Amino acid sequence: MIVSDKPFGDMDPETFRREGYRVVDWIARYFAEPERYPVMSRVKPGEVRCALPAAAPERGEAFDEILQDFERLIVPGITHWNHPGFFAYFAISGSGPGVLAEMLSAALNAQGMLWRTSPSVTELEEVATSWLRDLMGLPAAFQGVIYDTASTSTLHALAAAREAAVPGVRREGMVGRRDLPRHRVYCSEHAHSSVDKATILIGIGHDGLRKIPADEAFRMRPHALEAAIAEDRRAGIVPLAVVATVGTTSTTSVDPVEAIAEICSREGVWLHVDCAYAGVAAIIPEYRHILRGVDRADSVVVNPHKWLFTPFDLSAFYTRRMDVLVGAFALTSEYLRTSEAGAVRNLMDTGVQLGRRFRALKLWMILRYFGAEGIRSRLGEHMRLARLFASWVDEHPDFERLAPVPFSVVCFRSKPKGREWTEDELETRNQQLLDRLNATGEVFLSHTKLDGRFVLRLAVGNLRTEERHVRRAWELIQQLASRH
Repeated sequence: MIVSDKPFGDMDPETFRREGYRVVDWIARYFAEPERYPVMSRVKPGEVRCALPAAAPERGEAFDEILQDFERLIVPGITHWNHPGFFAYFAISGSGPGVLAEMLSAALNAQGMLWRTSPSVTELEEVATSWLRDLMGLPAAFQGVIYDTASTSTLHALAAAREAAVPGVRREGMVGRRDLPRHRVYCSEHAHSSVDKATILIGIGHDGLRKIPADEAFRMRPHALEAAIAEDRRAGIVPLAVVATVGTTSTTSVDPVEAIAEICSREGVWLHVDCAYAGVAAIIPEYRHILRGVDRADSVVVNPHKWLFTPFDLSAFYTRRMDVLVGAFALTSEYLRTSEAGAVRNLMDTGVQLGRRFRALKLWMILRYFGAEGIRSRLGEHMRLARLFASWVDEHPDFERLAPVPFSVVCFRSKPKGREWTEDELETRNQQLLDRLNATGEVFLSHTKLDGRFVLRLAVGNLRTEERHVRRAWELIQQLASRH
């Protein structure tokens, strides 16, 4: 039998200190010189996997060798979301204080399923989510809990809506019950795909989701929602929930939440508002209006890991009906019973997870490090840069913008003047432009489709993105478009 030459126990403290300094130095250089990497990984499918051994080593290896392989084999397969030229999807950044908080969280390795398993995990989560709620101007009636992503938050919102609307669903479920009618969830045609997945998972099926047409600014049409609900009621279908969006994925459009909330209130339907991307913009007083009507929602989700400098993952879920959420999920086995029951919140009661990471630590540290003023200035600068890029698109005769720019995302495409273009030709042209652009290694953009039209998306949201990076992106776009 082969016996490792490493002593029993963990890495010794001196080795940890030495290697820990090396890791911190690597991270510091990574933050200082992100542009030394191509923003989008250039490896081919399977290349990383084939470069690694097929089996774990029998004997332990030196951390120095492991770190060398991290740089040699792993880093080339990373698309760098912290690169200032990352303009795809929703551009995000893991900030220094957030990364340090992750290190501390990992060191503590605290598990927050019960209050007693680490009181600070539970109580700091309550404090940090309250701070964020207050910064955005949401009412104190909203209680917060942290999940991993907005997909999980929306799933929990619709599960709570089901708990509120379907008698006996927790005990009897929904399958095969002849006493239950069909149920329906409503959202805009531009809502996030997590709504689709949630309807599948809560048991009403994908056919139970009805997508409401949007207006010319890609916002849900309240009258169409009202008509859809009335039509469904006549057919014996029971409305379960409506999902409105503040900052849709493709265009960052803002649904008319006030009007939607009025319909939901009148119809007795749960209203969930997806503010995952844009909700934090309300921290800026001039943008507080984007959350008008959200105070009437039953639940809201905001993702600090999208536009609040928080390392992935952290999704802040708020609800005015925490009792319903707990009623849907609380389940206490004997080995989890404690004498504090009833006097404290146990995070395990607020969702499907038993184990809970100490995510609140990084949100708390970020809010303290940057402060409300620092957050406002950085978000404001991102929106200024997006408007600047949009102005260049608007002024150029060979490009067109296809959506408003309420926040920091610009939807546009190349459409040279002087000839008639079919949509197929424009899609091919812009797809090829996107591929060539991303192949430069300097920038990374993504795309979407709006009313069947293929469009490019430039999203500004990285802490390290400056005006020079946005200008360079525009230079590359013009140069590559002119060659085709």
